[in-house]
Amino acid sequence: MTLRLPRLYAILDTASLARLQLTPEAAAEAMLGAGVRLLQFRHKSHFSRAVFTAARRIKQMCEAAGAQFLINDRADVACLLEAGLHVGQDDLPPAQVRRLIGGGRLLGYSTHNMEQFTAALAEPVDYIAFGPIFPTTSKEQPDPVVGLDLLPLLAAQAHAADRPLVAIGGITRSRARQVLAAGADAVAVIGDLLPEPCTISALRARVREWLQLLETAA
Repeated sequence: MTLRLPRLYAILDTASLARLQLTPEAAAEAMLGAGVRLLQFRHKSHFSRAVFTAARRIKQMCEAAGAQFLINDRADVACLLEAGLHVGQDDLPPAQVRRLIGGGRLLGYSTHNMEQFTAALAEPVDYIAFGPIFPTTSKEQPDPVVGLDLLPLLAAQAHAADRPLVAIGGITRSRARQVLAAGADAVAVIGDLLPEPCTISALRARVREWLQLLETAA
């Protein structure tokens, strides 16, 4: 594959952070300082000026750390910040998104079944995400759980099309090794990156634990 993603695809979910009383900027600083090199900013509610300012600051942090930065869903925000973008099945089609953001920025696409995955192979995206692999609480109306059985086949097809495969949905430290062993190139994580209580030092320690685990995985 031409594109090699970091094995840890860290997602900065503003709703989860708010519940833990942690700002996105503080969480991003802790994650990047601990070694995260790919960070997605996920904000599912109203994109206020304050949220945009936070995303811009985090984008600057990522640049300083040499990390890749993506916005979830919002092509307009990604264009304004000159950031990468991750879109789902209910967002603008990837071909239209690519016209908006240009050819030089990272573009990912979520899929949830074999039909969507096959269609994604023909889209101008840099990587394809598939899931939820396990039950997840990060979505209000999650798609059906797909499990691990399809991952070897999908990984082979993705690699033949020169695309990395990112596994998403309910992936924890105890499950990450088997997800990678099944063929995924990276694991997208929200909840298991956030210890409770989520202090800055605890967050750094959790990220380092994840990175060490993925580094030693087969």
